[in-house]
Amino acid sequence: MIALPIYFQMVFEYNAMQTGLAIAPLSLSMFAIALLAGRRAGKRRGSVIIRAGFAALSLGVILLIPLIPRADSGLIFATPLIITGTGLGLLVSQLNNYTLSPISEERVSEAAGVNSAGGSFGLSFGLAFAGAIMLAALSLSFTNMAESSTVLSPDEQQQVAAALEEDAQVMSNTQLVTQLAGHPTDVQAEIIRINTEARHLALQVALLIPLLAALLGLVDSIRMVRLPEPEPSNSAEGMILGG
Repeated sequence: MIALPIYFQMVFEYNAMQTGLAIAPLSLSMFAIALLAGRRAGKRRGSVIIRAGFAALSLGVILLIPLIPRADSGLIFATPLIITGTGLGLLVSQLNNYTLSPISEERVSEAAGVNSAGGSFGLSFGLAFAGAIMLAALSLSFTNMAESSTVLSPDEQQQVAAALEEDAQVMSNTQLVTQLAGHPTDVQAEIIRINTEARHLALQVALLIPLLAALLGLVDSIRMVRLPEPEPSNSAEGMILGG
């Protein structure tokens, strides 16, 4: 939700509409699968569906990571995003139900509030953490590549390090060309090359955050399958359907 939009806007220089369309396979597949799984789960155990969701989510992110340096448009991400959205849809259709079902009737409202607050906090923290990791990876990789460059002089390498220390940000090559106006052509080309490679690496590192979360969820879902399925309470079901 933070790494991919930045990638589409900075690397492909998409506008907001184009970025939304590029992300659409994720959101549309998530919505469709959540509806389908919620209505047709039948007698399938919720823990089994949750395990399938984490597995699909992990697979989708794993397929996304190596595509980053090779992609020339957002279209190439469609299949991994559909797989990722399928996993998220399966999870959305079952997690609340699985969490709230065993709660007693007198405590279900309280549990639903805690569950919602925990989900909101997790989303906010995840976005902030992934963004911080991405900028840190960008700054570190850019600095290391600049220092090992045979084109940049020591003074230019120092300028790059000082600029990153003051304001590290993901920039498009068009923005970078504007900032580098007046510098020698070979220096411009080298910094753009470094920016491109460092940006790819930073976004790949950022995607390791949801991948790690998905893998941890997959491990925990295997444990869930081995446990007895919680018996749903009437009040919990009503609250889930109402929400």
